[in-house]
Amino acid sequence: MLNYIEPVFRPPSEWKSLILQVTNGCSWNQCSFCDMYTQPQKRFRAQKADKIEKDLIAVANSQAHISRVFLADGDAMTLPFARLEAICLLINKYLPNVTRISSYCLPRNINNKTPEQLQRLRELGLTLLYIGCESGDDEVLKRIKKGETFESSLSALQKIKAAGMKASVMILNGLGGIELSKQHAENSAKLMNAAQPEYLSTLVVTLPLGTERMDEAFGGKFQLPDQSQLFEEMHILLSNLELNKTVFRSDHASNYLVLKGVLGKDKQVLVAQVEAAMNTPSKIQLRQEWQRGL
Repeated sequence: MLNYIEPVFRPPSEWKSLILQVTNGCSWNQCSFCDMYTQPQKRFRAQKADKIEKDLIAVANSQAHISRVFLADGDAMTLPFARLEAICLLINKYLPNVTRISSYCLPRNINNKTPEQLQRLRELGLTLLYIGCESGDDEVLKRIKKGETFESSLSALQKIKAAGMKASVMILNGLGGIELSKQHAENSAKLMNAAQPEYLSTLVVTLPLGTERMDEAFGGKFQLPDQSQLFEEMHILLSNLELNKTVFRSDHASNYLVLKGVLGKDKQVLVAQVEAAMNTPSKIQLRQEWQRGL
């Protein structure tokens, strides 16, 4: 029904949502670990307003029941407030049954908007933002060219909460390589403890197009932790998390071990599951390599 500029990525939890492509690609697109938007056709640009409206009219005319809309691609929140407000108003006009609008978001795009602007977008239905913090460690963030810091990420997450929106944060297991694994886990936990996001998920860093960019970032061969080392890093992260009521998921296809719970209620259970995977992996149901993916 809609013509997308492929590939299009979305969070796993948005599988029932209408994917509305309001931008193409990522405005930053410099992260050493990310190959999602490197193809020539994915060069960043904002979708024209009339195209977005035509897409919404087509969906409305299809009479499909749409309750959730995800604003693609990787960086929709980079759009100016006025554009985002207009898009949300169009969604409300043509799809009145929508109860939630969501988007990926870089921390810098929150820090470039006022609290009043964020509150207005929340009033129009934009209530969930997926924040790829990736790490809470400044050295890791500098090496991977994220363009963010512990403080910029925390500031954004605090602004999201103050606006009445919810944040779903992504941390990348293994992103610091073997060299920075411990500080990556400890400082990521520190960031989450300070922010107290509503949702937290972990993915394992995956480099399907090779390690060349990460090799350069780490000044030599990037050494991705092996399975047991990834479990050790996860154990450090979970052990250091002090969260009050955060839905935790480590069930993305990139993970060897599926973990689900609410932190901190289920902290000890989750830590015990990781310890079992570390100590007796043959007795634990783990994903095989062929079952894993980006």
